[in-house]
Amino acid sequence: MNNTPDLTPWYAGISRYQWLVLAVASLGWAFDVFEGQIFVASMNEAMPELLPPQIAALDNTARQGYLAFYNNITFASFLLGGAIGGVAFGMLSDRIGRARTMIYTIAMYSGFTFVSALSGTWWHMAIFRFLVAVGVGGEWAVASALVAERFPKRARARSLAIFHATSVLGTLMAVAAGAFIVAERDIAESIPFLAGMGLSSWRLGFVLGLAPALLIIAVRLVLRSEPEAWQKARSLSKEGEQSSKQSEEKSQHREQQSKRGEQESRQVEPKRLGRFADLFSQELRRHTLVGVGLASVGLATFWGAHIYGKDVLRQAVETRYIEAHTSNASRESNLSREANLSREAILEEHFRDIKQWEMLGMLLVTAGGGLGLLMFGPLSERFGRRGAFLFYHLAGLVAALVVFQTLSEVNHLLIFLPVFGFLTLGMHAGYAVYFPELFPTRLRSTGAGFCFNVGRILAAPILFLSGWMQRDVGLSLRDSASLLSLLFVLGAGLLVFARETKGEELPE
Repeated sequence: MNNTPDLTPWYAGISRYQWLVLAVASLGWAFDVFEGQIFVASMNEAMPELLPPQIAALDNTARQGYLAFYNNITFASFLLGGAIGGVAFGMLSDRIGRARTMIYTIAMYSGFTFVSALSGTWWHMAIFRFLVAVGVGGEWAVASALVAERFPKRARARSLAIFHATSVLGTLMAVAAGAFIVAERDIAESIPFLAGMGLSSWRLGFVLGLAPALLIIAVRLVLRSEPEAWQKARSLSKEGEQSSKQSEEKSQHREQQSKRGEQESRQVEPKRLGRFADLFSQELRRHTLVGVGLASVGLATFWGAHIYGKDVLRQAVETRYIEAHTSNASRESNLSREANLSREAILEEHFRDIKQWEMLGMLLVTAGGGLGLLMFGPLSERFGRRGAFLFYHLAGLVAALVVFQTLSEVNHLLIFLPVFGFLTLGMHAGYAVYFPELFPTRLRSTGAGFCFNVGRILAAPILFLSGWMQRDVGLSLRDSASLLSLLFVLGAGLLVFARETKGEELPE
């Protein structure tokens, strides 16, 4: 036996068409993430405008609790929409093909992000975010299956890690929108056909969500045919259905049939494409449950902890500005109503700078997260899929507790936020690498979409709970995020039941 390691670069022999497929799938995913992150970049400006007027009259602590509550409801509606879209479009993709389904998902998420700009109250935003997420969840399921089926085994982990890491581009676009559009409150007045309409700058960020619709043209031009694995699965399914039908017709003409004959006629059971119930067959049940569990942990910690790294920096900057304008006496005592009004005036005066500091925090977390996503591929090739997941879960817990419980100085946060992003986001690339490896071709998009997006359903109640704790229990953002970060321990425990797929061919 030859034990000499294969030193061929993973990218050797990859065709131009395969690179184009990766590029189109990655662009779809990047815009997908932009549609989700544009609300994160503007929620501190959008939600106060969408809440009832009586909440604006509350003191700062109570008002922040309500903002956290309704923001988390909106996040939860996004997760639920993604779950429905992932399952529905995943099944559709297995039945009608990857390219056609991807077009439908892109049209849906770009159209409803644009419509979100018209929100008049918080529940309008929650409904529109739900509909955006239906398309967002579907696009990931379709694109990850497409890349997995187009690339050979030796390049699969790296290509899927690259695919998932392009989510960083979507977040960076949201950061740019936040820093240069949302932070400029008078920007609408500088645009001729918008001047005088009184549009808030955050609404323009959502208008940008229509741009990804142009990607539909690229999908139609580049994805000329479906992957061979999907075409083969479809052919086998059709043959199985035809054979089953013929067998049924023959059996109808037999008045006397032996028990053995009956068994043989029933054995010609077609392996149908995208059948949801098959995910819970004896063969696949454990894979499905492990995938759902890992995704639930990742999504709950992403929306409940990871995205708030930027807000910790924002709070530190706000404290710096307030301390620069407030006497030692007022800082050491409980703020009176007059002092609280003064605090609001200080923050309003420095709104643009504070918003750009917040976007810098989002940029740092995203940059670190992008490196973490890219590194999942090499780490999983070196230590296996389970080993890479274990590293990110345990290290992510430590990083989250450091940010939310120990750091409060601006300079310290600037240094550590990229590390925080790296360790709390990197595992998400594993979903794109690992989930398609658990399911056969006829169920690959259905299975990957089910795991990733049903994880959203299970994560949604956790975000409701987080919002409730901040509004009604009075828990701080830091403490709420710290509690949710403990879910990383659950994710590490699930790996005991996970199958190792390193070095294996995709199941047929």
